Amino acid sequence: MSLDRRAFLKTSALGSVAIVSAPNVTRASAEAEREQQGGRVPPFDLEEVSIATLQERMASGAETSRSITEKYLARIAALDRQGPTLRQVLETNPDALAVAAERDAERKAGRIRGPLHGVAILLKDNIGTADRMTTTAGSLALEGAIAAKDSFVAQKLRDAGAILLGKTNMSEWANFRSTHSTSGWSGRGGLGRNPYALDRNTSGSSSGSGAAVAASYAAAAIGSETDGSIVSPANNNCLVGIKPTLGLVSRAGIIPIAHTQDTAGPMARTVADAAALLTAIAGFDPADPATKSAATNMAGDYTHALVPGGLAGARIGVPRKSLFGGSTHADRLIDAALAVMKSLGAEIIDPVELAMPDDVGKNELEVLLFEFKTDLNAYLASLGPNARVKSLKEAIAFNEANKDREMPYFGQELFLQAESKGPLTSPDYIEALGRNKQATRENGIDAVMVEHRLDAFVAPTSGPPSLTDLVNGDYGPNGASSIPAIAGYPHITVPAGFVCGLPVGISIFGRAWSEATLIKIAFAYEQATKHRKPPRFLRTAEL
Repeated sequence: MSLDRRAFLKTSALGSVAIVSAPNVTRASAEAEREQQGGRVPPFDLEEVSIATLQERMASGAETSRSITEKYLARIAALDRQGPTLRQVLETNPDALAVAAERDAERKAGRIRGPLHGVAILLKDNIGTADRMTTTAGSLALEGAIAAKDSFVAQKLRDAGAILLGKTNMSEWANFRSTHSTSGWSGRGGLGRNPYALDRNTSGSSSGSGAAVAASYAAAAIGSETDGSIVSPANNNCLVGIKPTLGLVSRAGIIPIAHTQDTAGPMARTVADAAALLTAIAGFDPADPATKSAATNMAGDYTHALVPGGLAGARIGVPRKSLFGGSTHADRLIDAALAVMKSLGAEIIDPVELAMPDDVGKNELEVLLFEFKTDLNAYLASLGPNARVKSLKEAIAFNEANKDREMPYFGQELFLQAESKGPLTSPDYIEALGRNKQATRENGIDAVMVEHRLDAFVAPTSGPPSLTDLVNGDYGPNGASSIPAIAGYPHITVPAGFVCGLPVGISIFGRAWSEATLIKIAFAYEQATKHRKPPRFLRTAEL
């Protein structure tokens, strides 16, 4: 049984995309469209530039943090509300240039905080920042809301010397409002577009973080995931996405869905950049009890896993029956990837059985509905007396009163279902949570990895990006996100190739706290294949 976020959405909702037939476009007309569209995107000298290269340029004096930040802001201005009109940034930081100048002064004085010093990073709009930017989860109900305190993630990035460049658009409320939602749409930002083909979906809910990094709006971004919200938009935007072990990165100050599955994580163009970003944001936070184990289980500097020969001797399990078959295109690319891994010294165990009970998807929805009500009510109550809404019930009422702006395409069925749930002491919640943890952990990932002595599993992350459909909402192929998401275990996706100009990713996941092992495998595969390509802002797929 395939359980990823898309399959879950067919009976509930967390956000997804579709695989349907593209419009009938002749080769000549497609080439004309590409030429026309490409002419609207100006050249950019920071396109695809890595964090390490940015540091080299700043160290040599060729660039400053301020000059780099200015260029990224200009890139956003050129592409987000004009040209291809990606609509992936809700707001930029009005203090970004001032902060960049401070980082330049520190560099001149000999104080370099680390690999992110002076580097511009974008944040998903559910990650709180105590500055002049708002934190709204894309909803008009939280418009104008400014966090009283930085989220742990934002504070760690500031401590590392990063420039918080802006807030990205996202699937509103992290795609947990409607059973018929369209990923990448929010009341505040409207519909974001995929830079690889503008009529294709970005997936979600970290839609803006994915598309913005793909379009070189910043060096990297932070997304968040409950089930698929980092790895799925990374798949659709040809990125590296890391969904960490639950508890490696604190959720304090992040607008929640569910505390047993939520986590923030990096989205970047390379494994090295993602590893550097993960290193910066990981660690123990007294405000999030789930991070208590991070101090003893985290690897410290995850860039130490970027070693040559990382696949030599690795045992890779292929859950072909449970996680393949959603897209023949994706399956073909992952089979090619497995051949590469084998050539690099990995031992491929194909197939292995990672079977799940039939009720896992139903139980996941039950858990998320219960936790969403409890967790969101606690978050909204923490915003203080000036908040526009102070509870899930008030958010529901706001949406109903503003349905022309908040619900023009889809409703709030999940909000209503969550509001009907009781406390977390309810037997239904406790049973669903226990069954799913047992199924995905001790009887699932852990058991299969022990049986076959595996270092990781490999599967398609998803299929190629689908056409966006605001009328029918999201639908499409299954992928690999749900089992590690429910387990709370780490999951990395890396570009694996293209289908008709549309990207597809390969998922690498495993046991708790195995980020360093997964990064080592992902880096070796990435360096051997180099599938990442920048977007060309095509009107539609290449046919």
